[in-house]
Amino acid sequence: MANAVLSLIIGLLCVLGVSLVNAEDPYLYYTWTVTYGIRSILGVPQQVILINNQFPGPKLEVVTNNNIILNLINKLDQPFLLTWNGVKQRKNSWQDGVLGTNCPIPPNSNYTNKFQAKDQIGTFTYFPSTLMHRAAGGFGALNIYHRSVIPIPYKNPDGDFTLLIGDWYKASHKTLQNSLDSGKSLRFPDGVLINGQTKNTFSGEQGKTYMFRISNVGLSTSLNFRIQGHSMKLVEVEGSHVVQNIYDSLDVHVGQSISVLVTLNQPPKDYYIVASTRFTRTVLTATAVLHYANSQTPVLGPLPAAPAYQFHWSMQQARTYRWNLTSNAARPNPQGSYHYGKITPTKTIVLANSASLINGKLRYSVNGVSYINADTPLKLADHFNIPGVFSMNAIQDVPSGGAAFFATSVMPASLHDFLEIVFQNNENTMQSWHLDGYDFWVVGFGSGQWTPKKRITYNLVDALTRHTTQVYPNSWTAILVSLDNQGMWNMRSAAWERQYLGQQFYLRVWNSVRSLSNEYDIPSNVLLCGKAVGRHP
Repeated sequence: MANAVLSLIIGLLCVLGVSLVNAEDPYLYYTWTVTYGIRSILGVPQQVILINNQFPGPKLEVVTNNNIILNLINKLDQPFLLTWNGVKQRKNSWQDGVLGTNCPIPPNSNYTNKFQAKDQIGTFTYFPSTLMHRAAGGFGALNIYHRSVIPIPYKNPDGDFTLLIGDWYKASHKTLQNSLDSGKSLRFPDGVLINGQTKNTFSGEQGKTYMFRISNVGLSTSLNFRIQGHSMKLVEVEGSHVVQNIYDSLDVHVGQSISVLVTLNQPPKDYYIVASTRFTRTVLTATAVLHYANSQTPVLGPLPAAPAYQFHWSMQQARTYRWNLTSNAARPNPQGSYHYGKITPTKTIVLANSASLINGKLRYSVNGVSYINADTPLKLADHFNIPGVFSMNAIQDVPSGGAAFFATSVMPASLHDFLEIVFQNNENTMQSWHLDGYDFWVVGFGSGQWTPKKRITYNLVDALTRHTTQVYPNSWTAILVSLDNQGMWNMRSAAWERQYLGQQFYLRVWNSVRSLSNEYDIPSNVLLCGKAVGRHP
């Protein structure tokens, strides 16, 4: 009898052991090689950045909680990094892929990225964070699909299309960089692309519903997206499931992503898909074709019209984006179970962007500080206690009003702080702000100067969370963010000229108790550069 019981226990343990092994989240392995190549983009052959000979780069399609092991081989003539736009890198800013956290990969070298799509779903992107490489390509789609055990608040679509839309320059990334380095702003773009091309066709069957995943991967320009004769049901924004409103067209600002459902419910023919520039004197347009499988009729007629109204219309549309409180996202609990509007902020930070001349050259600043990259990643300097790399008292919580100056600026914050951040835009240009490592609640938009009295206009019930928000000219945008992810995180303009010329800083989210429950250890394969050379992880 004892032997029988022992055998049963051993059997159960074996089954449990197998279950535990099988329960580990899957690992996905990739090898990507980054090279230059020649492509004819806007009718002119030009040098672009390819990944595995693809422009745009390969589509990275994963499932919530998948582990990604990606060996990135740099065959360019300059150091190179990829950042994973919107992936939170939970407890793992070591893998964020920006110059404040990682040494760039030297030419003819490689680095293996190891990160997890932890508790996320949705439409995201990746792109180069070094120099002006983003202007030459190297970007691509990163789609995180839901686990089969977690329901989604809509029927599974019959197909899934990814559209990377963005402005484009015929000039090389080095020419654009030289222009910025000389103190000149970039001129107006030469065109708009959809998936790196000026001609694309997306085919579907009449009566079926398709997901369109749309991301603005351009350098500087807001775009409006629309499909001739078809309405779009917005279902997801940068990992948030939203109230499913119907739109004829949608503004997508630099660095942002949205997902819409489109039902092919029109007569069988071909229809225009349009992405055109917003808020520009000259309107640039890219078109593609939505092709019904049984269509015998090519695209006809004028393009569907862009919105007739400008900033106020766009702001009003942005206010209609609402969190779906009863839906889950990547986890089983409803999004609305987190009552963000009932939490008192630990601190209020007001961030004002500005353009000015420093030493006779154009620079962009945040609260009067124009960021300059250090030769040592801030994360490594922090880990190894290397002094003199960055300053934690240069950038203040509110605009200074003084003359702009250079600094490698870091703003300190404590793990589990709950911040109110106001982006104050006193310029006549659109702004787009991104925070690595987090998503945040976009609780308010308004014109003019923000004051504490504006809080009465906040949406404290069902504002959506996202990683990139727009700020309209001479206006403000307010966000709330729960600092639950320790690390060194880049807060930057998503407009790459502004980022490159200083409109960024780092948020150091810190707890003095060293624990793996707060943050992972430094990777064993970490690249060392600058003052970190010779240190041991």
